[in-house]
Amino acid sequence: MRLGLALGYGGEPIEHVLPIVERAEQIGVDSVWSVEEYGPDAVTVLGYLAAKTERIKLGTAIMQIPARTPAATAMTAMTLDVLSAGRFHLGLGLSVPWIVEGWHGQPYDKPLRRTREYVDIVRQAVANTRRVEHDGALYQVPYRGPGSSGHARPVKADMKPLRTHIPLYLGAIGPQNVALAGEIADGWLAGMYAPEHEAALTCPLDEGIARSGRTPDDVKICPILYVARADTVAEGRDQLRPLFAHLIGAVGAGARNTYFDIACHMGYEGPAHIIRERFAAGHKAEAVTAVPDTLLDEVALTGPLPAIIDRILAWKDSRVDTLILLDRDTELLEAAQAAL
Repeated sequence: MRLGLALGYGGEPIEHVLPIVERAEQIGVDSVWSVEEYGPDAVTVLGYLAAKTERIKLGTAIMQIPARTPAATAMTAMTLDVLSAGRFHLGLGLSVPWIVEGWHGQPYDKPLRRTREYVDIVRQAVANTRRVEHDGALYQVPYRGPGSSGHARPVKADMKPLRTHIPLYLGAIGPQNVALAGEIADGWLAGMYAPEHEAALTCPLDEGIARSGRTPDDVKICPILYVARADTVAEGRDQLRPLFAHLIGAVGAGARNTYFDIACHMGYEGPAHIIRERFAAGHKAEAVTAVPDTLLDEVALTGPLPAIIDRILAWKDSRVDTLILLDRDTELLEAAQAAL
């Protein structure tokens, strides 16, 4: 099992971020992943880090599919791969409806179809072996629909990519999306993953892998873990409890909460319903207190350094390829890398 670092870059001066990335590279951390929501993008900071590092892999976790055309994503991936001398990993995901529609102004519809078509176009463009063509339900390349000039022709990228296959990871939560990751992606960027529930959580992934005719070794499992270092495990749990209450309890109109579904799938159906009911009623403090300690212990890293390292070691016998820590604690990174 390898160790990764998720930046959670918030747009602060780069000198606040660069030292931990440089230290991560020095101690042998495998990869660093940029995060994108509705502030800093996932791409720009990696372009800077490509020039400041030599070995560590650079990944996006995730680039939001609705934010860019497939061709723009392919151009970005090819460029970052060249700038990093072949170290780029392309992580893609749909994001959530309120960001897709409220920030990007795009419809959140047909998510599985959209992801499948998007990945097909990106892969064609990166391979650069022929002109890109795709006639799908959601994407047409070249576009010949309403408002088109009628003169479009297929195009091939005007650059020589460093690699004709850039590793492509999908951020997926719900079972259908996870199965799609197993079918078409090189890796799965997982959320709320726990080795104690691995057989159940990977069942959809394995269904997708079987559909593709591949083996489990062909799809890398890479969970992103929240970290809360504190004097005690209880204090660490309390730092993360509001976040997980929101993840499990938030209910958007017409949208399914897949984090709620996962909590139920992991055996926390009773607490999950309580959290959602209290959250919907506006009793957020009560929702926070309903988040089980055991859930936090399984899907996050909390407490003093020795407790966190002990928990990381519990992941070593799992199917996880890369354990990605969303944190900036260099002492913790050093201890975790040494333990692995």
